[in-house]
Amino acid sequence: MRNPAFPDGAPNWVDLGTPDLEGTTAFYGGLLGWEHVPGGPEVGGYGMYTLDGHTVSGVMTVPEEQAASTWSIYFQSPDINATAQLVTRSGGRAAFSPMDVLDYGRMGGFADPAGAYFGVWQPRKNPGLGLIQEPGSLLWVELYTPDVPAAVVFFADVFGWRTNPLVVEGTQYVYTTVHPAGTGPELSFGGLVTMSDVPAEAARGTHWLPYFAVEDVEATVGAAKRLGGAESLPPMEVPGVGTMATITDPYGAVFAVMKPQPRR
Repeated sequence: MRNPAFPDGAPNWVDLGTPDLEGTTAFYGGLLGWEHVPGGPEVGGYGMYTLDGHTVSGVMTVPEEQAASTWSIYFQSPDINATAQLVTRSGGRAAFSPMDVLDYGRMGGFADPAGAYFGVWQPRKNPGLGLIQEPGSLLWVELYTPDVPAAVVFFADVFGWRTNPLVVEGTQYVYTTVHPAGTGPELSFGGLVTMSDVPAEAARGTHWLPYFAVEDVEATVGAAKRLGGAESLPPMEVPGVGTMATITDPYGAVFAVMKPQPRR
């Protein structure tokens, strides 16, 4: 989807903090075809990754001694100050207070009651990602948390999210999907997972994981290894959903890739 219109509460931005911008650009360029558009001093060197001229991510250099290399997901808000109040009122906390990013928008960083970090973006000049749900762009987001029901309540209070139970074909496993207020399950953008269900993710603590769409999961994992990354979870097919895998980039940031089955 090119130049998408994001409903409030939906993920409208992702970015990557990395200690090695040049090496990271070589990795994601080789893996997903991304090109780096550097940012100027007015934004502290914060740049963009683009695909076919459309923005698919932000990127910034973060020294190793300051923070681990990681992906962050941002959700849209029409009023980030009001969202910040809802976060604290609902048991979360602010990692940093809302601030203006020139005339592009306002951003803030928060943590839910279980400690999972997430960002919030209130768009102005920059409406958000320019490409989603196509190969090489953001497809899905997933929260790994110790308490799914508690997460449901928190994010319903903060963003108005609604949930829908999805029974994985051929199993008794129930996956909780989320979609924006005022929409239906057909606009689901993510899921909530109990950490203990996926030991590899549980080892990382509570967190959000971005999924990027690809045409061939096994080929993408193979390319990631050749480019210096690693396979965190091998490719697996989920009936009725698609094929997915989890990858760690050369600097430790973890993300997932997926070839979805067509929605029914």
